[in-house]
Amino acid sequence: MENRDAFISEFRGETLGTVTSESSSDEIFQNQVLRPILKLQNDLFIDVFRNYISKYKNDFYSYPVEKKLAYIENSIQKDIKFRNSLKGIVIGLFTIHEYDVYIKNSSSLNKRMMNMLIERLKNQIQLFELQEE
Repeated sequence: MENRDAFISEFRGETLGTVTSESSSDEIFQNQVLRPILKLQNDLFIDVFRNYISKYKNDFYSYPVEKKLAYIENSIQKDIKFRNSLKGIVIGLFTIHEYDVYIKNSSSLNKRMMNMLIERLKNQIQLFELQEE
């Protein structure tokens, strides 16, 4: 397991965001673990959301921007199967120690994880324009 953990830590890259002595344990986990994973997996999240749109909401592309933003948020907050799939994409890149930390406070960390992912997708709304096949 040490080889896997070392590989994952190196593969993900450095801490993103500021960690200070005043940072809470959740903030530290967010900046050292969640942000690098979300950045690394960004292209996959974009593709997963495109697939979600094509499966469930073909008229998404005709929505005005405000409605698209609301759709992104609602799909992640209300579709439990979809949310769990997204969480799995993140959790799969945890080291064993990070998973142990995560399990102790999963409710709060899940909220942070999903909020950051929602904001990440919203900030890239232009990537969800209708693609000609």
